[in-house]
Amino acid sequence: MTETTKKATPRKKTSASASAPKAIAPKKTAKSAQEIHSVSREEIAALAHRFWADRGYQHGHDAEDWLRAEQTLLGKAS
Repeated sequence: MTETTKKATPRKKTSASASAPKAIAPKKTAKSAQEIHSVSREEIAALAHRFWADRGYQHGHDAEDWLRAEQTLLGKAS
């Protein structure tokens, strides 16, 4: 009888990263900050007026109140 031998096939080396499931990356969206935070001029004015009222209707800080209202509504910390 003739004996047949099987050739051993080399096994591929697998690393831990190759066998681990891959994480799904979140979709990237190309929205600008202005699209995400759409704030009207009236909203800014109303909040600036509230800051003015909270200060006791002190004059001379209108630009400061306006910028603070914009930053608050747009979520920008400075």
